[in-house]
Amino acid sequence: MSAIVLSTLNARYWHSSFGLRYLMANMEELASQAVMLEFGIKDQLSDVLESILQQHPKVVGFGVYIWNLEPTTRLVADLKRLAPDIKIVLGGPEVSYEADNLDICEHADHVISGEADFAFPKLCRAILNAEEAAPKWIAAGVPELPKVSLPYELYTEEDILQRVIYVEASRGCPFTCEFCLSALEIPVRQFDIDEFLAAMQNLHDRGVRQFKFVDRTFNLNMRVSRAILEFYLDRMSDDLFLHFEMIPDRLPDSLRDLIVRFPAGSLQFEVGVQTFNDTVGKYISRRQNNQLLEENFHFLRTETGVHIHADLIVGLPGESLESFGEGFNRLVRLDPQEIQVGMLKRLRGTPITRHDEEWQMIYQSAPPYEILSNRLISFETMQRMRRFAKYWDLVANSGNFRQSRNLIWENRDSEFDAFLSFSDWLYSLESQSHGIPLTRLAERLFHFLIDVQGLDEEMVARSIWDDYTSGGREDRPRFLKKFDLPNPRNRAAGESKLPQRQAKHTPQPERTS
Repeated sequence: MSAIVLSTLNARYWHSSFGLRYLMANMEELASQAVMLEFGIKDQLSDVLESILQQHPKVVGFGVYIWNLEPTTRLVADLKRLAPDIKIVLGGPEVSYEADNLDICEHADHVISGEADFAFPKLCRAILNAEEAAPKWIAAGVPELPKVSLPYELYTEEDILQRVIYVEASRGCPFTCEFCLSALEIPVRQFDIDEFLAAMQNLHDRGVRQFKFVDRTFNLNMRVSRAILEFYLDRMSDDLFLHFEMIPDRLPDSLRDLIVRFPAGSLQFEVGVQTFNDTVGKYISRRQNNQLLEENFHFLRTETGVHIHADLIVGLPGESLESFGEGFNRLVRLDPQEIQVGMLKRLRGTPITRHDEEWQMIYQSAPPYEILSNRLISFETMQRMRRFAKYWDLVANSGNFRQSRNLIWENRDSEFDAFLSFSDWLYSLESQSHGIPLTRLAERLFHFLIDVQGLDEEMVARSIWDDYTSGGREDRPRFLKKFDLPNPRNRAAGESKLPQRQAKHTPQPERTS
């Protein structure tokens, strides 16, 4: 039994709650009285309640995020009905801003906004010691990072084997992009690099080989960035994989000379392009040098093996469908391995709301708060773009059609127009944008390229067959049986130790025997 329960509902089993681990790491003398219980958003809430109540806690703290707000609201309401004496404490980004009108807060005893590393333990002490009642609404303030205990020892062996291992060398962001919660944070603060790298060494010694950095701007401080890259270069192995969020127009030679030394696929850069429209960038307070961005992409794609995951946003104020399409074409021609087409979200507290009246921005009323329409893009067109984004993920980002996806815009002036036509055509046949088996998707693409695009049947068949077998598959789909196709290449399929998605974008050598 534990007096304090720290809990949250993760979006997937293989995700791990970084926030809970930070709270647990800073509980100090209360650590022996606390337990961390992680669940998933698809778990039965009655089972979650049972697990929590079995601890007979006096305090239960919940991490509340955009993906778990609705089930956590039900969970908190039921917990309060079953055990009204338990003090319920909420924290996390979804209750840190504009929270006074949220149903979940009505059931809570306390709501902590901001970074609660110290505020939560302090509140727990007050509750357990029956001190003077703390206020319901608590602003945590900004903790001094040198005083924050790092949480990495709390990753268990199960976490290391089965879950994403999140790490951070800094907090905050120097930019003010109005759609992002980081626009509200205090400027970047660094953890002590020596202490951080010692913790990374400990994780590496325990077998961690995939590190997901959550720093908003990994390439802001060159001294820290170089120290981290040098650390991992010294420990390079064929199963090491590092994910970083990068500023797209900042890649000086002092980083380039290290990046080129990493093997193909071992580095992933998540690059927030968001828009190429300079006017839209000004509307949302986003500074970006697009010429430097293009130069950096060219370097990464021609001289390194970095896997680029680039983001574009649909629905920004002032961005028409045509303007987005122009930006999409520009990004496709820069050839990142993945383009994440995201729908604009109106996150709580973000200043993007200042454009609501002028641009007639209408968002979903519940999570994930995605844009429904605006002055330039109707609801019907926004729906088309939602399908576009999902189909692009299935066909292009997945790595399942690395060659044949390019045929979609063969002999077309606009990659965007061509793929939107394919998206509309595919939806007219499938009436859904999920749950399409790979074989059927390949067949649909085959018929689109031949019947709609008018491409040579034999050439299309060979391209799709080469893609279909690139991951080691040898079964021949029925629609390809009439063609005289070569035997599947004798690739070293399945031998890559990179994450599956990145491995599909990293050509594997063919076996020589």
